[in-house]
Amino acid sequence: MYTLIAIIGLGVLCLLFEIFDLRKAIIPVTVIGLLAILGLDITEFNSPQAYYNNMIVVSKFSAAFSGLFIILTIFLVTLGHKFYQNIQSKISDFIAIKIFLLAGAVAMVSFGNLAMFFLGIEVLSIALYVLASSNRLSIKSNEAGLKYFLMGSFASGIILFGICLIYGAMGSFDVLEISELSRSAELPIWFPIGIVLIFIGMLFKIAAVPFHFWAPDVYEGSPALTTALMSTLAKVTAIATLYKLVTIMNADLSEGFQLVIVIVSMASMTVGNIMALRQVNVKRMLAYSGISHAGFMLMTLLSTANSAGTLLYYTSAYALAGIAAFSVILYVCKNNENEDMTNFHGLGKTNPLLAAILTAALLSMAGIPIFSGFFAKLFLFTQTIQAGYLTLVIVAVINSIISVGYYFKLIVAMYTKEPNETRTATPAVIYAVAVIAIVLNIALGLFPSLVMDLLS
Repeated sequence: MYTLIAIIGLGVLCLLFEIFDLRKAIIPVTVIGLLAILGLDITEFNSPQAYYNNMIVVSKFSAAFSGLFIILTIFLVTLGHKFYQNIQSKISDFIAIKIFLLAGAVAMVSFGNLAMFFLGIEVLSIALYVLASSNRLSIKSNEAGLKYFLMGSFASGIILFGICLIYGAMGSFDVLEISELSRSAELPIWFPIGIVLIFIGMLFKIAAVPFHFWAPDVYEGSPALTTALMSTLAKVTAIATLYKLVTIMNADLSEGFQLVIVIVSMASMTVGNIMALRQVNVKRMLAYSGISHAGFMLMTLLSTANSAGTLLYYTSAYALAGIAAFSVILYVCKNNENEDMTNFHGLGKTNPLLAAILTAALLSMAGIPIFSGFFAKLFLFTQTIQAGYLTLVIVAVINSIISVGYYFKLIVAMYTKEPNETRTATPAVIYAVAVIAIVLNIALGLFPSLVMDLLS
């Protein structure tokens, strides 16, 4: 609770810094403030407590994921130091929006009431709509923002309708009370319909098949730093929230619901990977890669043995690799609306360190040892087999092999092609974020228990 209040206070402080013409201090103060909030979140990890009649529930689950969200936001805010220099809008607006988006993300994993859940998802979504269209001089950015707004609003309406049906069936917004009432012998028909509608809306938020069509266009059209945010922080938040909703409100999944999850998971992995093979735009490729990873993450809903720890580990590995990859993309493409693979030709010769970092990030996403992406998939597959879904794991392994194709296509371009342009000096913040993110990724691969045991 205090973590959430501190985040909101930091967002207001960013706006005040603009009023008092302290723009240069905004990013340093924000990073320091987020580090302090991360420390506050750690203190709440072992102090589970409910606030405001269970509106906010601080637990190990919420504290662990909130910590991950804060770390990702630190990286994203730091990258904004150079990214927003050439944009005519005020930097305080962008940083404040990211901080308020973080507040929405924390609320989404800390809710104990469906009203707070919807409030969190709307705060996060509205911030993303603004950021997607934030480059107002770009037609692609305007188109991305409009598409995301229209389809996102439609998904939010479905979620809200589902919440209303659940309230009509149960007479309460409190998730624990709803969970207890759902175990009764006789349930109104509105309850399962409401659950299905919320599930559909959340599948849109994580860009899972068949609700994925918005992702490639929005990822490509949005400013690169916004795409990085969508691909990491927003996706991780949505899947963690979906996991919490399913585990709290559907402790005993019906066979039909399990079958739906299996089908959606298989479809997301397969469609995402096959479509990614055809892409020449790096952001579109990573959009389809994110769709496939959403399919992998959905597998955690099917197993019960420490699946929360596995989800935390997988999302951490995926998000850190994504941050490292987008750090390099920001340097290479310079937000010039051209993120084709030809821009990466010869990067291994002109900037070996950034090429190595991008290679490591892509190998982690593909699930290659020694990176944490490999161990994330290993733990996930092991638990899913133990839960009795061998066929799903076989499909997942095949898709992991397919993904190597498009990841290596970019790697080959960096090391075998001749550079087609002279590259400028690399900003220090790009190096710092990229190196720290990939080092953390490798560290998680070497010491997986650091994360896996947090929620055991």
